[in-house]
Amino acid sequence: MINIITIATELGYINIPKGTLIQTEMLKNYPDEKTVIITTGSQGESMAALSRMAQGTNKKLNIKAGDVVILSSTPIPGNEKAVNKIIDELYRKHATVIYQDTHVSGHACAEEIKLIYTLVNPKYAIPVHGEYRHRREAASIAESVGVDKKKCLLLEVGDVLEICENSAKVVDHVASNGINVDGLGVGDVGNIVLKDRQALATAGMVIIAMALSDSSSELVSGPDIISKGFVYMKESEELINGLKSVVRDIINDYRKDNNNDWKKLKSMVVTAAEDYLWKNIKREPLVIPVIISV
Repeated sequence: MINIITIATELGYINIPKGTLIQTEMLKNYPDEKTVIITTGSQGESMAALSRMAQGTNKKLNIKAGDVVILSSTPIPGNEKAVNKIIDELYRKHATVIYQDTHVSGHACAEEIKLIYTLVNPKYAIPVHGEYRHRREAASIAESVGVDKKKCLLLEVGDVLEICENSAKVVDHVASNGINVDGLGVGDVGNIVLKDRQALATAGMVIIAMALSDSSSELVSGPDIISKGFVYMKESEELINGLKSVVRDIINDYRKDNNNDWKKLKSMVVTAAEDYLWKNIKREPLVIPVIISV
């Protein structure tokens, strides 16, 4: 936004009187009724300045009772929920919110796009913004002003475009998935971890702790059941006792093989516990067996 205003000013499209623009840090020196803040976030972006102001997490700016907030754009399809959430938060802060019939498009209209194509006269047109239908329409506009239909390229995510002096064509396709950003890590959370998190979010976690004799695999203590986000233990004694019985049976079956393969035992406990819980309450929590060898 700062870059756009700077360039527009340099090109003469915007004439801002000297002393009108001030630094954010200087706001405290001016009365509220004398200041207007132009900010990002009208589409509900979680990290945009308006979102952080609405949530009270912006370090420099806060929304106060009596402030007027104008959302100068119509929500992009799919963003309605995020935009409505911001509007609700602004209302909770007793701000006046104007958000209907204020639309200002951030995109060029068809005639403006035609003008650009006419001035540039490109050999190729590669629409890259919007959904497929938007890019298809953009390609049609390019065709209408003389760009060869075969040179209007509609790329899919992962397409590799090779541009040479006399040609531009798709030569390959690479796998392209979303990148998970978690804390300081970027892309370091894999599918297995995400699957576990989904299980935790939907059905919780059950920890089955037990102590076994290292020499005979005999159950020394437990099994103890710990539920996190799964069931309330005091109200589910019958279910928990049944699960303990299932685990004891698995341990007895395992002892008949007379081995100390704890990995195999854990797998058996998980399978049996998952089957038992699904049959009884139709839930699939993340089951974590913990074996202490004594």
